Amino acid sequence: MRPLTEEETKTFFEKLGKFIGRNIRHLLERKDERHCFRLHLDRVYYVSESMMRLTTNVARKHLSSFGTCFGKFTKTGKFHLRITCLDYLAQYAKYKVWVKPSAEMAFLFGNHVPKAGLARITEGTPQYSGVVIFS
Repeated sequence: MRPLTEEETKTFFEKLGKFIGRNIRHLLERKDERHCFRLHLDRVYYVSESMMRLTTNVARKHLSSFGTCFGKFTKTGKFHLRITCLDYLAQYAKYKVWVKPSAEMAFLFGNHVPKAGLARITEGTPQYSGVVIFS
């Protein structure tokens, strides 16, 4: 486990910024305890500093994971978010879309959500700026 390099940090924050924007600072500047991002086996983990200190007692080859996995760097240097960071993305997302229960299963099976399947959209969403649907 090690801190991210400058290039990795830039790539990671650019990808994360697409989803939560300036709310990245809420992840790092928490009131309860300081948190940081660490890299282990090409995966980026979000971990509290106290837990990070505890993991230094475990050898790298025996350490499988720690904290919350936010994503993985590919061999080409791109970053892919994982579903494990969904709690943080949903909490700090810039734009949110609520899907009606009738369209929920279709989305889970990999289909597109038609406009009629949207329950609500946050204001200022780029695709549908100014359109807010309530049902």
